[in-house]
Amino acid sequence: MDAHPIEADVQFITHALNLDPELIRPTLLYLDRQSLESQLQHPASYTEQLRQYHTMTSGDMVLVEAPANTAEGAIFDLSLRQMAATLEAPILLVVRHSDLLVADHLLVAKERMGSHLMGVVINDIPPQSLDFARSVLTSYLESQGIAVLAIMPESRILRSISVQSLVEELGAEVLYAPETIGLGEILVEDLKIGAMDVNSAQVFFRNAPQKAVVTGSSRVDLQMAALETSTVCLILTGTPQVTPEVKQRATEFEVPVLAVSKDTLTTVEIIRDCLGQVRLQEGLKVKCIVELLEQHFDFDRFYELMGVKIN
Repeated sequence: MDAHPIEADVQFITHALNLDPELIRPTLLYLDRQSLESQLQHPASYTEQLRQYHTMTSGDMVLVEAPANTAEGAIFDLSLRQMAATLEAPILLVVRHSDLLVADHLLVAKERMGSHLMGVVINDIPPQSLDFARSVLTSYLESQGIAVLAIMPESRILRSISVQSLVEELGAEVLYAPETIGLGEILVEDLKIGAMDVNSAQVFFRNAPQKAVVTGSSRVDLQMAALETSTVCLILTGTPQVTPEVKQRATEFEVPVLAVSKDTLTTVEIIRDCLGQVRLQEGLKVKCIVELLEQHFDFDRFYELMGVKIN
């Protein structure tokens, strides 16, 4: 049967966890524009393909990544509920905590999924909401028959992107890179645009830690101001050049300097799209995920609900 190649994230997980490659299966279907247009013009059910796909798997426990929400994939008969019914599989639902309306979403999800819903993980909870989520929200959901397996705090590390990834996404030229730190180890958590007077910039930059600063290659004053604060990467638009004084200061603070041929607006849009996406191909993020799971995920209850005995 046709299937897509194994994704980069899956390949990385396979390598990071030292899994047997024979245990990994390629993606059955990408919900991209091409597949959606084709399905709308020539509707076909993927139920049988999913059953065949299931026969390719082996092991005591098989994990299948489903669509991003409870509706996606319905036109292929591959919505979350439809997949669970076809595979006779329980659902572990991971939802982002945008606000307390997450309770409404989970109640509707339970109504849609019925007995297939094994439990939920509520993710990305801001610090000011953690205590309430752990006590009141969890208690309420449990009273409604929804097992809460984890209350996960937000992590700036997971929302970050490495400078190496920025180089690749932007098609950037590296004008300076520190010798002692790899670009894959430097994480950007925030973005600032340098387009004001230098006095205003000093205050503006000081309030943002672990940031990348995008500014024109001719704005040496803003580049120097950025380097006086906790800037982890300078991204210069315009002529790909870095002045000797900026390079000297960047070398002192080990701040990489990149040059992009794109205009400032396009550059900023690309970086903003990247920030907030969990890119697993970065070792620091894997370590962070492992630590979060060890601290907050109820593995004992998960194994019990799955009917798995751990010696």
